[in-house]
Amino acid sequence: MTRFRLIAAALALALLPFTTPLLAQNGPLRIDITEGVIEPLPFAVPDFISENAPGGEYAQRISRVVAADLAGTGLFREVPQEAFISQITAFTPSVDYASWKAVNAQALITGAVSATADGQLVVKFRVFDVFSDTQLGEGLQFQGTTNSWRRMAHKVADAVYSRITGEGGYFDSRVVFVSETGPKNDRRKRLAIMDYDGANIQYLTNSSSIVLAPRFSPAGERILYTSYETGFPQIYQLDVGSVSRVALPVPADSMTFAPRYAPDGQTVVFSASQGGNTDIYRLRPGGAPERLTNTPSIETGPSYAPDGSQIVFESDRSGTPQLYIMGANGGEPTRISFGAGRYGTPVWSPRGDLIAFTKQNAGRFHIGVMRTDGSEERLLTASFLDEGPTWAPNGRVLMFMRETQGAEGQSALYSVDISGRNLKKVPIDGAASDPAWSPLLK
Repeated sequence: MTRFRLIAAALALALLPFTTPLLAQNGPLRIDITEGVIEPLPFAVPDFISENAPGGEYAQRISRVVAADLAGTGLFREVPQEAFISQITAFTPSVDYASWKAVNAQALITGAVSATADGQLVVKFRVFDVFSDTQLGEGLQFQGTTNSWRRMAHKVADAVYSRITGEGGYFDSRVVFVSETGPKNDRRKRLAIMDYDGANIQYLTNSSSIVLAPRFSPAGERILYTSYETGFPQIYQLDVGSVSRVALPVPADSMTFAPRYAPDGQTVVFSASQGGNTDIYRLRPGGAPERLTNTPSIETGPSYAPDGSQIVFESDRSGTPQLYIMGANGGEPTRISFGAGRYGTPVWSPRGDLIAFTKQNAGRFHIGVMRTDGSEERLLTASFLDEGPTWAPNGRVLMFMRETQGAEGQSALYSVDISGRNLKKVPIDGAASDPAWSPLLK
């Protein structure tokens, strides 16, 4: 395995207020996204001001990433710069509101960037409610290194998104996934990690053995995954910063897979197959694996509730794969899926309100969500093969794998809003599968 240290893992960014608040965050400019948004909110992002010569290299790039983050949600629509009838020439708390109303911008984001010779970068920004003629919240700034300019842009976008929607952001996050090369009948697979939008891809393993199902720890510093390097599936834990790894102690003479962390970041739940039977186990720090299910059926795909009190999983004990919930210590589970078809890969929302899943029915695959009691099932996608949803940190967006049909079919990563809107492909080169979203970076 090639060893390297991920630059992004070592970046330290400071968030500092630099003005007096002019308007509380419950001001009049607000998107209510509880029921989905039909008409995106128009916003304008003029190129950020360069406060010194070194900052000029980053000012426009940062403003473009901010605009792409917001527009990519489907909740916002960028007013093109060629439509502007006034320009931002100084970073001040006052703007010509009339000129921005004339181009129908409801929100205006302005910023300034400065850099030092030793590689330090400062990004300031303000958000304005154009139709109320007010600044929305206080101005803020981020400070870091020039290498972290994209992270600072994502943090600016997160702050803007939060002020306008009232929800937490998700742009300053990463996704671990399986990068695939080669023909469909002989795929080479290795773990890779990227920014949520497909940028800054870095590889964590080589392609000498098959790897599957990576999962972040709650703090994002470690990854669980399954590897076939011994010839049988076995779970490993990888440190993201050092790219060092260890095999997890698991039941003897078993194949282990589908691992996931508990909210405490130490306990691991996984599936183990022994003698043709597959059950769910728990591994707590310093302890031996504990069996949580014990039936002749196949139990797999466990995922904890955010409070750690329950586990949702997939089981075919009823004859077809369905979703069940049991207590964190095991016990008799409750079935929650009752629609037509087969259900799998359940994952609990970080908000605790929904469970995402893969559904196969009538020759089609779907990504869907349901309430934790199984009610209000909604199918968000449909294709030849969609599977393996993972939640954005704010619980409002899902990423998943989609594979096209035929001998030349390719797998790619897609995202979709929980309303079923804004389906789009993640722009990365090559085939990819098994995405897992990190928490917001620190």
